[in-house]
Amino acid sequence: MTSLTLRYVALTDVGLRRSMNQDSGYASGRLIAVADGMGGAAAGDLASAEAMNVIRQLDRELPDIDPLEALEKAVAHANHRLGELVQDDPSVEGMGTTLEAMLWDGERFATAHIGDSRAYLLRDGELTQISTDHTFVQSLVEEGKLTPEEARVHPHRSLLLRVMLGRDDNEADFDWFEGQLGDRFLLCSDGLSDMVDDATIERLLSSETIDAAASELVRTALENGGYDNVTVVIGELVEDDGEPDENLSSSDGQPQLVGAASGGPRPRTGQASGGTGKSRTRGEAKREREPDPEELRYAPVPPSKWRWVRRLVALAVVVGAIAAGLFYAYQWTQDQYYVAASDGKVTIYRGVQADIPLVTLQRVDEVTDIELDTLPAFRAEQVEGGLEADSRANAEQIVENLRDLAVVPKPTPSPSPTPSASASADDEQGA
Repeated sequence: MTSLTLRYVALTDVGLRRSMNQDSGYASGRLIAVADGMGGAAAGDLASAEAMNVIRQLDRELPDIDPLEALEKAVAHANHRLGELVQDDPSVEGMGTTLEAMLWDGERFATAHIGDSRAYLLRDGELTQISTDHTFVQSLVEEGKLTPEEARVHPHRSLLLRVMLGRDDNEADFDWFEGQLGDRFLLCSDGLSDMVDDATIERLLSSETIDAAASELVRTALENGGYDNVTVVIGELVEDDGEPDENLSSSDGQPQLVGAASGGPRPRTGQASGGTGKSRTRGEAKREREPDPEELRYAPVPPSKWRWVRRLVALAVVVGAIAAGLFYAYQWTQDQYYVAASDGKVTIYRGVQADIPLVTLQRVDEVTDIELDTLPAFRAEQVEGGLEADSRANAEQIVENLRDLAVVPKPTPSPSPTPSASASADDEQGA
């Protein structure tokens, strides 16, 4: 079996309409990954950089853990890291990042995907998108309401349904992918896929070398408008002959880290940045108030001021469900009956026999005229312990059965007069 190795290249450009790069890319012989940060003023560069700096820790030997499991844990850790940043500085809530990652174990790839960054495969000259966008328009395509061509130009094509936000309500897709000799894998941010159609990507990715392909892809995205940051990461499976290709940028064997993760994110907007102290002009202030297009990708995400409202609503739902359950449980107990003793008499109770602090689950329904001590001893013990009944009618039947067993005490006869008393009475009559 041919031993394969992964050649790689990572390249990024800020684009023609952006002032900063919120993408992060990473490439090595084990790992290729792209993260597209978003949120505009809410620190998209911080999100992609922090996520990438966690994910790239996978670029090492992993002898004691399954690669896919390792990737899942790394993505969870990256998401948790974003949550910590939001907790420490609420001004950055709303930031998030996509993630596309492929971890090579020497035989196959473990893959992770969330958001609308893409993974493409070029095999035998044919391009295939192997990731599925987590976007609104993709959901319409899957429902048959849009064609892929219509989705490409839809005004809401960048509206995300899933993205890494530092919360637990968005999960990434994880899978295995079998690579073959000659395969080229392209991971890219939407700054490429929105500007360059698949047919052109297929042609440019087929360039003589992956370095040339990366350069041509970025250049074409810029020529087509360059509305967003453009990041491409390419991996190519080749036969491992132990000799690096000196014509490639990866010939030195060093990982390539590009974008926000390589230079460190800018200071946060919610904290003092130690600026020059100059006052802002009216135009600058106006520009800062204008919504960044990246923030519009977060339209479905509730703002931070609703966080506690959502939690209170969730708590109210839980409490309401518990209360409803308790109410119906109580109602059920009040449809039950049993026969027991009360003040020495057989008594019908409504409810169930249970001692719960502050809650009364039974009450006397009828006290009968059957004395407990008129019953046989073993029956009296049963009554004292309580006899369950399926219904009120069943309780009445139990009472009637007990009545048949009850021994009615015979009346005590009047005492007969003594002889001396009779004689005394006769003498009195004679006198």
